[in-house]
Amino acid sequence: MNAVELNEELSGFGALLLASAVKSIYPTVKLGGGSVGEFGYYFDFEFSVPVKTEDLSKIEDEMKRLGKRAEVSVMEKTKSEAVKLFDKSGEPFLVELAGTRKGKIGIVKLGNTSVVADFAICEKSPSVVKLTQITGAYWKGDAKNKMLTRIYGVAFKSKDELAKYHEWQEDIKRRDHNKIGRELEYFTTDPMIGQGLPLILPKGARIIKTLQRWVEDEEEKRGYMQVYTPDLTKSDLFKASGHWTHYKDGMFVIGDERLDDEVFALKPMNCPFHIAIYKSQIRSYRDLPIRISETGKQYRNENSGEMHGLTRVRQYTLSDAHIFCRPDQVQQIFDECLQLTDFLVRSLGIQDRIWYRFSKWDPNNREKYIDNKEAWEKSEAVIREVLVRNKMKFVEAADEAAFYGPKIDIQAKNVYGKEDTLFTVQLDFALAEKFGLSYIDENGQKITPFLVHRASLGAYERTFAFLLEHFAGALPVWLSPTQAVVMGITNKQDDYVDEIFKNLRGKLRIEKDIRAEKVGYKIREHSKKKIPYLIVVGEKEREEGKISVRTREGSDLGTMNIEEFFGLGQFNAPTE
Repeated sequence: MNAVELNEELSGFGALLLASAVKSIYPTVKLGGGSVGEFGYYFDFEFSVPVKTEDLSKIEDEMKRLGKRAEVSVMEKTKSEAVKLFDKSGEPFLVELAGTRKGKIGIVKLGNTSVVADFAICEKSPSVVKLTQITGAYWKGDAKNKMLTRIYGVAFKSKDELAKYHEWQEDIKRRDHNKIGRELEYFTTDPMIGQGLPLILPKGARIIKTLQRWVEDEEEKRGYMQVYTPDLTKSDLFKASGHWTHYKDGMFVIGDERLDDEVFALKPMNCPFHIAIYKSQIRSYRDLPIRISETGKQYRNENSGEMHGLTRVRQYTLSDAHIFCRPDQVQQIFDECLQLTDFLVRSLGIQDRIWYRFSKWDPNNREKYIDNKEAWEKSEAVIREVLVRNKMKFVEAADEAAFYGPKIDIQAKNVYGKEDTLFTVQLDFALAEKFGLSYIDENGQKITPFLVHRASLGAYERTFAFLLEHFAGALPVWLSPTQAVVMGITNKQDDYVDEIFKNLRGKLRIEKDIRAEKVGYKIREHSKKKIPYLIVVGEKEREEGKISVRTREGSDLGTMNIEEFFGLGQFNAPTE
């Protein structure tokens, strides 16, 4: 089931109703900030008394009461006027919000409650409101600040829309990779190990390893050279690349620059390492393009509130590559990268679930990006031409580029409707020059190469999570950790079960089940484990040298020989 589209202006009204209702019931509460989006809306509060999930119903009732006679006013204030207004009403968080704004500040008011207008509000109050969750959240998302109480909700025009929302929520529960992955014993977590550091169990490791071998084989066909680089490096490398300035807060740093001669960091990206490999030799124009790939661990110091299952973790495995090329090869390289991505997503059957985003810089944000307007404009023109020439449907997004250049991001939504980047192709006009990279052209001159960053399947953990949700755990046959299980109707067939198992082992991923359980019980249990094919043998099958085959969906495919069984599905990874 597709995500239910939530009207943001209706959600904005819901957020205002929530703030007003809470203020009405708990007069001493301090109002924080609110937000709306694909999740609905939320508002943050500092309560003087504990508020729990069972209190949401009375807040909902007050929201409904206020909604029937809601009179909303919208006003604009200068910063000083807004600060004075919120200070007078005893709202320190709103004072802080207003104090950080530039120009006129929008304020919305319902009854006696006023908040900073960080969201649009429709003219008519929603007919249906529902509060969905209560959690903790640090003020402004910073762990150094106070922990506030965050209340989430949704708003609709009718009860029918609410009913569709509830159906969607049930579908979420069924598809959530966190639930599926634990039930199918693909991964687990341990609080002693830490948040965002999942333990990939044997079946999950088999899936990721299958994906990894598939991608590496496809890359090798296309001229990529696999390397391995250290997980740890001196900070000097990231200072030279510029990552120390732009990403230090997201790194795991070992040592103190004020005390230690050498400070190290766990690597959050591979590009400086691959640049060092390129730089280790003199390169000729005849050598280019040079495609360096690596399947390796990377580390990001994510905020605790942002981590979720396998989609947002502190350690992940990336299918990464960097391509060093001449200026005349840039478009060819982008074409190759997009063709590889297209093959991968079609082979996985997710081509209708992804879209392309042209991620550009923001010329007004000089702190985030390298300040070279001409280079940005030329690089963006190259990427736009590639997208148009390949007839790719894409959306444009300002302020989403990497600090060193624009990129093409392949986007998808998880089961909750949250957008994430799965794969990416980036054009870098800066790092090669920063590191003094060069190649010798046909005239014997030193020329700076272009650098293309590319993640063919992105982070394996995130892609794994997306596939679990997309297929509701029933992965394609070639990707399933166990592709078939063979069992007898009774234990009298154990010898024939073992014969079939030995015959098929090594040709596909198969298990045997000779437990003293009824065959119906075994079939139900293995179907729940999402094993694609269930092979059942009795006396008749043994006498005829055949097998009976069922699917995890419950279809009876009848009796067949081993050769016919191999024709049922794709047991091996797709190839091009």
